[in-house]
Order: sequence, then C-alpha cells, then structure tokens
Amino acid sequence: MYVRDTIAAISTPVGEGGIGVVRISGPEALPIARSIFRCKSNGGLKSHRFSYGAVLHPETGELVDEAMAVLMKGPNSYTREDVVEIQCHGGSLVVSRILSLVLNEGARLADPGEFTKRAFLNGRIDLVQAEAVMDVISSRTDASLALAQHQREGLLSKRISSAKDGILYALAYVEALIDFPEDDVDVAVETDVLGRVAPALEELSALIAGFDEGRVLRDGVSVVIAGKPNVGKSSLLNTLLMEKRAIVTSVPGTTRDLIEEVVNINGLPVKLLDTAGIRESQDQVEQEGVRLSLDRIPKADLVLFVVDGSAPFGDDDGAILQAIGSKSCLVVKNKSDLAGGLQLPSACAAPVVAISTLTGDGIPELRDAISNAFMHGAAIDSREFVAVSKARHRDALLKAKVALESFVANLHAGVNMELLPVDLREALDAVGEVTGETTADDVLDRIFSSFCIGK
Repeated sequence: MYVRDTIAAISTPVGEGGIGVVRISGPEALPIARSIFRCKSNGGLKSHRFSYGAVLHPETGELVDEAMAVLMKGPNSYTREDVVEIQCHGGSLVVSRILSLVLNEGARLADPGEFTKRAFLNGRIDLVQAEAVMDVISSRTDASLALAQHQREGLLSKRISSAKDGILYALAYVEALIDFPEDDVDVAVETDVLGRVAPALEELSALIAGFDEGRVLRDGVSVVIAGKPNVGKSSLLNTLLMEKRAIVTSVPGTTRDLIEEVVNINGLPVKLLDTAGIRESQDQVEQEGVRLSLDRIPKADLVLFVVDGSAPFGDDDGAILQAIGSKSCLVVKNKSDLAGGLQLPSACAAPVVAISTLTGDGIPELRDAISNAFMHGAAIDSREFVAVSKARHRDALLKAKVALESFVANLHAGVNMELLPVDLREALDAVGEVTGETTADDVLDRIFSSFCIGK
C-alpha cells in the first residue's frame, strides 16, 4: 500500500567524500527543508534552482554545515512528488546530523529503493525502467552500462509495448466478433487477428532469444583457467588483466591458492579464476590447491584449458581434460613462440586458440573467443543493442509466448470463439508482469528491497 508520507535518506555512499546528499520526498519536503535550511539570498528555494545557504538546528540555531539545496516541485521530479536535496560536505557525521534533523522535523527514513518505487507507483517509469536503475549503478563495463541505460530509457519497454499492442488489438477484435458475429468471421480472423498476433510472437521470441547475451552482460560470467603446472596459467591471468597479479616462476606449483579478479573482455564482465596447477603431488598444501581447482571447474561458465604448445600432451593434461568433461571449454595452446607441436587427442573437440603470453601473440583472438562463447557475435557496444537481462523478465515473456501459441493453435483447430480470449488475456497478464501492470505486491517488495537506501 502506497502511503503518501514524506521520506528521507542519505543518497551518497557511507564514508568520507567531497559531497554528501540528503534527499527528501513527499508532501512535507519543502516545509521540512525550510525549517532547517536558510538561504543566503532573500528569494528562498525556487524549483530546479540551486540555493546557497546553511543548515541550522531549528531550535538552537546552531550551524550544522554550509550547504546547497535544490527544490524540485512535483510532478517534475524523480518521484513526481516534491523533492528537496541538500548537498553538504561529505563527512559521515555531518550528513548523518542533517538526516537526523530532517527526521526530527517529521520525515520517515526511506526503505531501500523507496524513491525509485515511488517513481514507479506514480507512473514516471515502468518496472523495467525501475529495475534498470540498480543495473546502471552496478554496471562494471561500458557495454553493461549501455544495456542498463537503454533499459532505463525505455527502449526495452517500447519493444515489449509493441508486442502488447498486437495482443490488445487481437483481444479487442475477437471479443467484438463474439459480440457481433458476421458471415465472414473466418476470413476476418485470419487476415486481421493473426496479422497482429504474428508480429507480437516474433517480438517476444526475439527478446527471449536474446536473454543469454543480456544476462551475461548484466551479471558477468565466471571463467576458470585450468591446466597442469608451468603451462602459463598465471601468466595468462596477468596478460588478460594487464597487470602483475599472480606470481610467475619456473618452479612448478607456485600457485597453490585460487586467485580471482574481474576483467573487462570486449565489454563483457568476466570473473577470472586462476587455479593451482593440477597434477599428482605429495605436498599436502599443493594437494589442497588441486582439490580446490577441480572443485571450481564444474561451477564455471567457461574453462580455459591451458596447455603447453611446445610439449607433448601428457597424462596430467588428460586428467584435466577428463575433469572438464562436457563443460564449455576453450583450449589455449600457450608458448606458440617456441618450437614443437602439440597433438591434441581426438577426444578434445573444443575450439583451440594459440597464444604466447611472452610475446602477446593470439591474445586479441583469445579475448574474441571468450566474448563470442557467450555473446555469439552480438554487437554489444551498439547504440541499438537492447536485450532482456533478468530471468524474471524472460520467464514472463516465455509465458506470454506460450499463451499466444496456444491461441493460434486453438484458432486453427476451430475452438469455440468464446474460449479464445482466455489465451490472449493470459498473454497480456504475463507481459504486464514485466512492466509492472500486473506484478504482485510481494514481487514488487522483493525487487525494491534489493536497492540501496537513498535510491
């Protein structure tokens, strides 16, 4: 239930910084701000204009901080309510004191994501755009940021709305035919109704098909670097990170623990995991490292199986290949700068990329291979790239697609006309779950509770 009270929160990260922001939204936002903020000019707070002044204790007149304040009168604000933001020095104590004054004057501490939830409930944005706000904040690459911004701007919503319009038209047409039957019902349904449902089905199918690319852009992927000792696993990690993160020596078994780092590979957020060299060993510490390595391989989205391209394929290599099994894998033949030819066994059908971590040869091709393993060549840096990136969205759109397919099948099967709207209404409800029109309250609460307080 939406209670139109006044909420407030700190909208900047906890800790010290140059600026701290306290945000207030609701019917009492302006009176509360006026009670603690004194403008240096006589004009007072004006909408969408910054005012310089000071925050004073309303009872004692004590100076709390020199500050700027901006009023944004609703509906021309983030929440479509009256909003006031006070910008002060970024020390945690001073920001907390200003928030305390605001709360003492009658505001309530905002719940996580409540400002954005009010923007949604007041019709400023739909649920897809609201969820994209947190994706913008948590983006780790330019490509994932671009995808989140496209969703926040409503580009994904427009494509969903296009499908929805076709379903609505079909529903209205079928219901009209039920109420006002004509002699040419069959022809009308074939030419008009199916003509609108078919594009809606195509749009839903395209959005569902793009989920894998959208998901990995949003969430990133886990890539394990596996191989026997001294094949260049740690050197590969350092090369992809473009910094010396792992110790590299000629001594076998140097890496005994798991080293994890996030790297941007062609716009894709990749969590790289360098593992201990996998081999038989009597050293208990190295054995534990090998155990951890073998444990992580099944959990990875992709395995980079690093082999020494200048040496024969050995028993340790075979054991690692067996551990990888059917897992998605790229074979990385390192040391391409050295003489010698490695013959891979016929059981190894994974794509092969030859590289040299010493010279850098093949590294661009490896980066492309890692990206294409997930993105399948999609132009993720394109201004036009729009994709579904959340399982909730995918599942709802899939439900809508199944309902539309059922409608088409029933229509062709000659099912009673009065039963046909059932599938169309189910499709509409499913699409509405994505945009928020038919989303259950508990789902809304779960979505916005994942936001940070102050957003």
